[in-house]
Formats: sequence, C-alpha cells, structure tokens
Amino acid sequence: MKRTLRELYGAGILFFYFLKWPYFLGFIYLYNHGLNNNPILNALWFYCLFLIFKDFYMLLRKRDSTK
Repeated sequence: MKRTLRELYGAGILFFYFLKWPYFLGFIYLYNHGLNNNPILNALWFYCLFLIFKDFYMLLRKRDSTK
C-alpha cells in the first residue's frame, strides 16, 4: 500500500511539474471556445494556478535570500 501511494505521489508531481502551464493555458482556450462547466476540470485549473503562484513566490524568495 505504501509503495502504491508513493508511486501515485511521484506520478502526480511529474504530471503537475510538466503539465501545469499547458493545462492552465489550454483550459482558458477551451473554456472560451465552448467547454461546458465541469467542476473537476475547474478544480484542476485552480490547483495549477496555485502551483504557478507558488513557483513565482519561491523564485522571488530565493532571489531575495541571495542578496
């Protein structure tokens, strides 16, 4: 059970590391071209938005700590 959870966690990290920007931008495009309102896809979009904000925050925090 622990191994399965670790593999799912690792797959989730890789999925959102590489696909957060394409999903974020692609969802906006699809939503403007007739995608129906889907709560699961909306939640994934907000999660990607949160991860993008977190990346910018960590980038700024790292930049400030090196000065």
